[in-house]
Amino acid sequence: MAEPTSTATGEPQPAGADLEELLALAVSLAARAARLLVDGLGHDRRDVSTKSTATDLVTEMDRAAERLVVDGLLDARPDDTVVGEEGADRGGSSGVRWLVDPIDGTTNYVYGLPGFSVSLAAQVSGRTVVGVVHDPLHGDVFTAARGRGSWRNDHRLSLGPGPELATALVATGFSYAADRRARQAEVLTRVLPAVRDIRRGGAASVDLCWVACGRVDAYYEKGLQAWDHAAGVLIAEEAGARTGDLAGGPASSAFVLAARPGLFDPLQALLTAAGAAHA
Repeated sequence: MAEPTSTATGEPQPAGADLEELLALAVSLAARAARLLVDGLGHDRRDVSTKSTATDLVTEMDRAAERLVVDGLLDARPDDTVVGEEGADRGGSSGVRWLVDPIDGTTNYVYGLPGFSVSLAAQVSGRTVVGVVHDPLHGDVFTAARGRGSWRNDHRLSLGPGPELATALVATGFSYAADRRARQAEVLTRVLPAVRDIRRGGAASVDLCWVACGRVDAYYEKGLQAWDHAAGVLIAEEAGARTGDLAGGPASSAFVLAARPGLFDPLQALLTAAGAAHA
C-alpha cells in the first residue's frame, strides 16, 4: 500500500492524489447517481425487496446507483478500495478507501419523499478526508475536505455555539428492528420533554448535513453503518459541529452524536441518562 503523506495542515493525504482531486471525483459521481435516481422516481418500482427486516427496503435503483458510482471510482482510480452498502467490496493498494451509500433514505425514495441522498466518503488511514452528500429533491450538495471547511452548494458553512438544550431542535433516527424501536421510543420519552422538539428525516447523512447548515441543532442515532455517517460527520465537523459518541470517543457505528458546540455536552448527558447507548 502506498504510504500516506500529510497536507500543510497535517491532515492525512494519500500518495499520488490530493483532496481536491478526490472531492471533484466524488461530487461528479454523486451528481450522476442523483440524476439517475431522480429520473427513476416516477417509475413503478419493479424490484423492492428487504434486507435486515421487513422495513429495511432495497430497490433496483439502489443497486443501479451503486454500480454507477463504483464503476466510476474504479475507472478513475483503479487502485482504490471501494465498499458499498449494496455489496460492493473491492480491495485496493492506493491507501484510499471509498464508502458508498447509493441511496441513504431508501424508504423516502420509494415513497417519493424528499430527504434521500447519495453519500460518498473517501478515507485515508481510517480517517475520512472527503465527504459528499447530494440531496437532489432539496437541491443541496454538501461537500467537505478535512481541514478545508464544508459547503452547501456555493455557501460555506459555519456554526455558532447554538441554543440551550431546552430550545434545541434535535433530529434522530430509528432502527429497523422492532425491539430496538421500542427501546428508542422509551429514550424519546426522556428526551422530548427536555428539548424544543424532535425531527425524524429518514436519512442519517442528510440529518448530519442539516446540523452543519443549522436546519437542526443536533442529531443522534445508534447503530449506523460507516457508509451512513462517514461523509455527514466530516461535513458537520468542518462546519464547526462537535461529534462523538456517548463515552467520549469519536462518532462511530456504535453511536453518532453531532451538535452545535455549546449543545454537545448537555445533550450527551441527557442521552446518557436516558439510556440511549443501550437502546
